[in-house]
Amino acid sequence: MTVTTIPGLENSEPTHEPPQRKRKRSAKHFLMACLLVIPNFVLLLLFTYRPLIDNIRLSFFDWNIASTRPATFVGMRNYVEWAKDPVSWQIVGQTVAFTFFAVFGSMILGLGLALLLDRKLKGRNFVRSLVFAPYVISGAAIGVAFQFVFDPGYGLIQDLLGRVGLDSPQFYTSPFWALFMVTATYIWKNLGYTFVIYLAALQGLRKDLDEAAEIDRTPRFRKFWRVTLPQLRATTFFLSITVLLNSFQVFDIINVMTGGGPLDTSTTTLVYQVYQETFVNNRAGYGAAVATIMFLAVLVITAVQVRMQEKER
Repeated sequence: MTVTTIPGLENSEPTHEPPQRKRKRSAKHFLMACLLVIPNFVLLLLFTYRPLIDNIRLSFFDWNIASTRPATFVGMRNYVEWAKDPVSWQIVGQTVAFTFFAVFGSMILGLGLALLLDRKLKGRNFVRSLVFAPYVISGAAIGVAFQFVFDPGYGLIQDLLGRVGLDSPQFYTSPFWALFMVTATYIWKNLGYTFVIYLAALQGLRKDLDEAAEIDRTPRFRKFWRVTLPQLRATTFFLSITVLLNSFQVFDIINVMTGGGPLDTSTTTLVYQVYQETFVNNRAGYGAAVATIMFLAVLVITAVQVRMQEKER
């Protein structure tokens, strides 16, 4: 058995980079990383972490923003007052209900539309654009537009129900229907976001698994449950966090459509309570306490979601 060698490489040996050059290259990469990271870190520090710390600090004070009187340190009084107020727990329940149905509604409908429009259908690109368009429209504008849909006197729903002899629900006087109205409006606005993310995930699925399922003549629902859905687990986790965070911060739709009512607080959520206490009741310290409670709740929920995701890996 003969071994051939490449001419000119008979005596070649692995070359090792000199330590000095290696250190210089590492320092260059570190400097480049600092130049890219530091500006973003400074922006986060100034516009995210500093306001967060100031808000937590302010929650321990009694401060009327409409008065020249300086803030007074009151310790945990704002938190104790919030916890003892029955209205606070009503608002928490409304926030949980709104967030739950907003998150699951937009994700389920978004996935359904993505599965439908992932097929080769005529005019699907135009329909995709229509589905995504509401997401980029201002929430205040959508709230105004949907007032003409839900108005029990002349709205679209009233007209459709009137044609079959039914009365329209009182969306602006019934607490249940008012909360349903703002939730449905938000789902319609946010549907384009979940739809686009799921559509991109579906287009990146493994084709060999779909082909194997077709060869085995797997029923359509079982194929979706056993083949498609497991591959969308990471996307679903990402959407569950981002949609949850967005739902907690909904303000414009509620402010335009109901103003937190009817009955004063029937559609008030925690973020709307922060606005009411801070800028309407001029209780900036109490509003900061509510904002801190909301921040801690979101932090705990997100940590639990991340922990559950790590256990599934």
